[in-house]
Amino acid sequence: MKKIFLTIVLSVSLVLKSMADEGMWLPLLLGQQVYNDMVKKGLKLTKEQLYNINKPSLKDAIIIFGGGCTGEIVSSQGLIFTNHHCGYNAIASASSMEKNYLRDGFYARNKSEEIPTSLSVQFLLRIDDVTKEVMDSLKGLSGAERVQKQGAVLAAINKRLSDAAANIETRVSPLFKGNQFLAFVYQRYTDVRLVGTPPESVGKFGGDTDNWEWPRHTGDFSVFRVYTSADGKPAKFAESNVPMKPKWYLPVSLRPLKDGDFSMIWGYPGGTNRYESSYGIKLATDINNPTLVKLRDIRLRYMFEEMKKDPAVKLQLASSYAGIANYWKFFDGETKQLLKYDVFGQKEKAEAKFNAWAKGKPEYENLFADWNRAYDAWKPYAKHRVYINEGVFGSPLIAYASSLLQLEAALVKPGSSKADISKAVEAAKASREGFLKEENKVSDQNILAAVTRMFYEDVDKEQHPVGFFNTLKNSYGPLNDDATYKKYAADVFGKSMIFDDAKWNAFTANPDATVLQADPAFAHASAFLTNYNSKYGPLSQQFMSKNAEFGRLYLKGVMEMDPVKAKMMYPDATFTMRVSYGAVKSYRPRDAVFYDYVTTSKGLLEKYKAGDYEFDLPARQIELLKKKDFGQYMDPARKDLVIGFITTNDITGGNSGSPVINGRGELIGLAFDGNYEALSHKLAFDKDLNRTICVDIRYVLWCIDKLGGGENIIKELKIMK
Repeated sequence: MKKIFLTIVLSVSLVLKSMADEGMWLPLLLGQQVYNDMVKKGLKLTKEQLYNINKPSLKDAIIIFGGGCTGEIVSSQGLIFTNHHCGYNAIASASSMEKNYLRDGFYARNKSEEIPTSLSVQFLLRIDDVTKEVMDSLKGLSGAERVQKQGAVLAAINKRLSDAAANIETRVSPLFKGNQFLAFVYQRYTDVRLVGTPPESVGKFGGDTDNWEWPRHTGDFSVFRVYTSADGKPAKFAESNVPMKPKWYLPVSLRPLKDGDFSMIWGYPGGTNRYESSYGIKLATDINNPTLVKLRDIRLRYMFEEMKKDPAVKLQLASSYAGIANYWKFFDGETKQLLKYDVFGQKEKAEAKFNAWAKGKPEYENLFADWNRAYDAWKPYAKHRVYINEGVFGSPLIAYASSLLQLEAALVKPGSSKADISKAVEAAKASREGFLKEENKVSDQNILAAVTRMFYEDVDKEQHPVGFFNTLKNSYGPLNDDATYKKYAADVFGKSMIFDDAKWNAFTANPDATVLQADPAFAHASAFLTNYNSKYGPLSQQFMSKNAEFGRLYLKGVMEMDPVKAKMMYPDATFTMRVSYGAVKSYRPRDAVFYDYVTTSKGLLEKYKAGDYEFDLPARQIELLKKKDFGQYMDPARKDLVIGFITTNDITGGNSGSPVINGRGELIGLAFDGNYEALSHKLAFDKDLNRTICVDIRYVLWCIDKLGGGENIIKELKIMK
C-alpha cells in the first residue's frame, strides 16, 4: 500500500497539462514531472531549495499562524507577515477604547513597543511516512471498529514522535481518505508579539460587500514577530527573550507583475473534499448549506444592528462577526456554483463508470448501494444537526450554558468527589468570565428568539425536545407569533443566574444540581442538547463512520480502476503544508465582462465613501493617494500603486496569510481570499474561473512605510528591485 501511494504522488503523468493549475501538492513528495512543469512555467529554484529536512529551505519560512492560518518569515529577526483577519483577535485583544489599534492601526517603532499576544506559531520540522505501520494495524477491520482502532494508532504515533520538553508536536494526517498516512512533526513557539497592523478600514476595506469578490482593494495584512530564549529555543514570554534567528526567510520583491507571471503559494490549506460522492454533493446543496446560510444570516443581522449603534459594541463583536460572515457568504456561493456547473451530475457519471467496473469485484460491487442506504438513513436528521451547531449554539448564551452540562454531570454522578466538583466549578467560572467579556445581550437575546422559532418551524416536529414547545406555548403564547419567542427570550436573559453575580456566586459557593437545572438558560441548552445527543448524535456518528469507510473504499477502487488517473491525483487538503503553482492571470467570468489581474489606488479611491461602515479610509491615506505619493512602491507601467492581484493558484481556507512567491523565491503578495465564481473549490476545482485574491506586497509596504510611518520595519526587510 505504501508503495502504491508514493507512486501516486511522486509520478504525475504527461496529461498534467490538462489539469490547469489544480493541485495542492505535498512538498516532501514533489514529483520530478511536477517540478519540471513548475520550472517550465517560471520557477528558478532547485527542489532542494524548496524542501529539505537536512538543510535550510523555503519550507522553513512557512509557518502555521495561530490556530488556522498561514504566515511567513520575512526577515533575519523573525518578522512575520500574515493577513489582517488572521491577526484580528490579537489586534482586538490588544485594543481598548483609549488605544484602539483595531480602528487606528499600530506600528511598533522599536522592539520594546511590540505587544505580547496569546498567539503561537508552528514550524514544520519534517514529514514521516507511517502508512505501513498504520495499515498493518488495521488489517481485517472495517466500519466503526476500524475508525476506533485507527484513532488509537494515530494517537500512539503522535505521542511517540512528540517531545513536550522541546515543544515538538506530531500530528498524523490521513490522506486519500485514509489510504495513506503521513506524520507531520512541528515545533511550537509561544512568544509571538504584535508589530504592526493597518487601521481596520484598510485591513477590512470592502467588508462583507466585497468578501469573496474581485475586483478587491483590501489591505489584508498584519505584522508579528516570534521570539525565542537567548539560546534560540522556544520559550514563554519573557523580557529577556530575543527575536528568532530563522533558518530561512523570504526576500521581498518590488518588481512589477505581468499577466502570466509564475506564482506559487505555500501554506496550510485547511480542508477540501474533492473526492466527495454525489450523495454528499446532494446533501450539501439541498440541506446543509442552505440551512447554515439561513441561520447565519439571522445571527449577522442582529449583531450588525448593535455594532452600528456603538463603537464599543463594534469592537466587542468584531472578531465573532467577521468569522460568522466569512463562511455565510462562502456556503451561499458554494451552493450556487455546485448547482450551476452540475457537479452532482458530473459525480454521478463518474460513479456509473465505477459501478460498471466494480461488477464481479466483491470488495466494490455493492459499495454504492450500501452508501446510498447510509445517506437515506441519515438524511432526515441532517437539518437537525445543522440547527444544533448554527442555531441553538448560535446564541452565545446558550453555547456557554451548554458547557455547564459538564458541571451538572459532576454534581449528579454518584461518588463524585469534592475535588471533581470543585474542578468543574472553577472551569465554569473561568469560561463565564470569557463569555461575559464578549457577550452583547441585546443581539444575543434577539438571536435566541429568532432561532428558537426557526427550529420549531423548520425541524421535523417529531425531533423536537419532548414537551419544550408545549411548555413555551402555555407560558408565552402562540407558536406562530414572534412576540411569543421575544417574551420567552427576555425571560431567559432576565432570569438566568449567568448574568447575575450575586446568584452566580451563591451557586458556585454551594453548587447544587437542582439550582442549575432550574436556570432558564441552562434548561434551554439542556433540552436541545440532551434531546440531540441521546437520539440523533449516535445516528450522526454511525453515518460518519460508514461514510468515511465507503469514501476510503471508493478512492481505493478508483485508483485500481484507472492507474493513469491515479498518477494525477493529489490528496485533499488537511491543514498540512502544501504548495500550489500557477500564474498571475486576468479572467472573463461571464459574457462581455473582463477582469484585469491587478487593482490600483485609482479603484480604491473610486470605492471610497467617507464615513461608510465598509468603504471608509483614513484621511491621511486619501491625501497621500490623491497626491500620488507612492514612493518606491509605484508600478512603473501603470504609474499607480497596485493594491491587489489575482492568480490561478489552488488554495482554500487555512491558506489565509500564505505567501505568494515568484519564480525566484521572493514574496510578491499575501493570499487572502477566493473569487465568488469558483466558490465550489472545496468540492470541485474550476480550471477556468478559479482565482486566488492577493494583497500586493507593494501596497503592504506602502501602508507600513508611507501611511503608518514604520520605516524601521521596512529597513529590516531584504527588498529586491
